[in-house]
Amino acid sequence: MEDLSKVKRIMDGIEGIMEIFRGSEQYVSEMEKAEELYEGIKNTYEDFSSNYLDFREIADNLYDGIYISNGKGDTLFINEAYVNATGIRKEEVIGRNVGDIEKEGKLFRGSVTMQVLKTKKMVNSLGTILRQNKEVLVTGRPIFDENGDIKLVVINNRDISNLKELETKVARLQVEGKMSNEEIRFLRQKQLTDKKGIFADRCMTDLIRLVDTVAPTDTTVLITGESGTGKEVIADRIYANSSRSDKPFIKVNCSAIPAELVESELFGYEAGAFTDASKQGKVGLFELAKDGTILLDEIGDMPLSIQSKLLRVLQQKEFIRVGGKKTIRIDVRVIASTNKDLKAAVRENKFREDLYYRLNVVPVFIPPLRERSEDLRALIDEFIDVNNRKYRKEVSLTPGAMKVLYGYSWPGNIRELENFIERMVVITRKERIDIRDVSRMLGIERSSDDSDSLYDGIDLKEAVHNLEKEMIAAAIRKYGSTRKASEHLGIDQSTIVKKCKKIGLDLNKL
Repeated sequence: MEDLSKVKRIMDGIEGIMEIFRGSEQYVSEMEKAEELYEGIKNTYEDFSSNYLDFREIADNLYDGIYISNGKGDTLFINEAYVNATGIRKEEVIGRNVGDIEKEGKLFRGSVTMQVLKTKKMVNSLGTILRQNKEVLVTGRPIFDENGDIKLVVINNRDISNLKELETKVARLQVEGKMSNEEIRFLRQKQLTDKKGIFADRCMTDLIRLVDTVAPTDTTVLITGESGTGKEVIADRIYANSSRSDKPFIKVNCSAIPAELVESELFGYEAGAFTDASKQGKVGLFELAKDGTILLDEIGDMPLSIQSKLLRVLQQKEFIRVGGKKTIRIDVRVIASTNKDLKAAVRENKFREDLYYRLNVVPVFIPPLRERSEDLRALIDEFIDVNNRKYRKEVSLTPGAMKVLYGYSWPGNIRELENFIERMVVITRKERIDIRDVSRMLGIERSSDDSDSLYDGIDLKEAVHNLEKEMIAAAIRKYGSTRKASEHLGIDQSTIVKKCKKIGLDLNKL
């Protein structure tokens, strides 16, 4: 709008000059041409001004925050929703370069605008509004000119700080049956926007291609893999991309339900079906999932006595409540998951063979994290970034520390990695975590040649830092005080104390 004001001032100036010469006979012909040109410019300005005001009114009434920059990253426009959600005033950013604003470290971190300009692709990411310590879901889209160059970057921000509360509310109210279908649909879709997987490894991109192919169908899917590999993330992806994504999605942990209650929880019961039964009876989870999807997690732990009833649901799309006589027809898509070897369970007569084949229509096996090196690298970066934002830190890893993480087997897979990274970021007092720190946290014994690996892949400055830290720590441990250690190292005691603070050595722990 500031540029429009400048144009208006220039036009007013031109009109004033024209007024001076309007009565002069000497410039009649020139004045006619000038007035014709001026009218054209004036009409164009008025049309553009009107369109801009319409655009601004529309943008200011959007729910999401909008941030628009040019192809150089200079800020052109933010709407009222962005101002209200972030507390960032227009005068703080309009006309300024996004990269410069981010470097200042006062307004926001994790600029998607710069990522879009770099990759020339749409980018989805999590960003942090520093002023309010608020996490937002950010989507950036490039707009290209006729030459294929980026002329605009359009960013929209959505506050996701309450998604965890939404997830809890969805789970609780769905089971209680107190939500309308419209509420379930709205909250479930918002919840799923917070769930994202990282699939950088070749084996996972092939798997995701399969998952995305079967998702729109109603076929039954059996997801297998070790604990913590991301089976629920895959189930969420299938649901979100299915034709039933606007219908309920009920998740059932079969191992968490006592064996004697599994049947009544899944299929419901009639009034007075058993002692302590509700007088009104109870709707089962399959009925709650009507026309939608049900995830039977840890299906390998389902009691053998219930498996025949589940088989009937899969084959005939019907069941009878506990204590009931009426057959209930049901249309539900079934996704099952397990960390157990169901083939072995079939051989041991712990799982029905006919049920296994009914579930195993489309098998999806998720490899363990130790076999997904590219995913491991991407997940480490992602979890460090997420926890740095969450705890307002700037923690990073040395190349040696990264090598330890790459070489660890991660028996708990992604869940173990995620928890480890969070613990590491929370408890460390340093900004740079090295091989020694990571090894200690993982409980790994360091071999005698580990000192060499401290300097693999790092520059001279960092190598000197590591060596200095190692020598000072060893001297203090050996001689028992900073005074004696300083004498051994040939430096002043005050110097050694200052260096300990600088390099992050806690004297109380040596």
